[in-house]
Amino acid sequence: MRRAAGHSGGNAAHNGGSGYSALEEENERLVSDLNPKVATLKHLSIEINSEIKEQNRMLSEMDDDFGKSGGLLEKTMGRLQKMAKAGHNCYILYLILFCMFVFFVLWLIIKTR
Repeated sequence: MRRAAGHSGGNAAHNGGSGYSALEEENERLVSDLNPKVATLKHLSIEINSEIKEQNRMLSEMDDDFGKSGGLLEKTMGRLQKMAKAGHNCYILYLILFCMFVFFVLWLIIKTR
């Protein structure tokens, strides 16, 4: 783009303080418009941070609980395998019959409702 002779990009500086003060006032107005938005963003980011910390704590607790449950299940499965290998098949039969009885009772309760 061509510029006319004698014109420069910084006309506000050549016009005195009036152009500069108008720009300063506009900048101040824009800054004052941005202040509430920045405060809202700051508040939101603080809330997000606290929510993330809370959820990380809950996930850590769940991980601990699942680890404990996994250990308990491993011990139980080990005991069941020992019992199955020991040749006491009548205990397994009792266990299966007990489970069937419990499911039958639950089925009756649900059916009668």
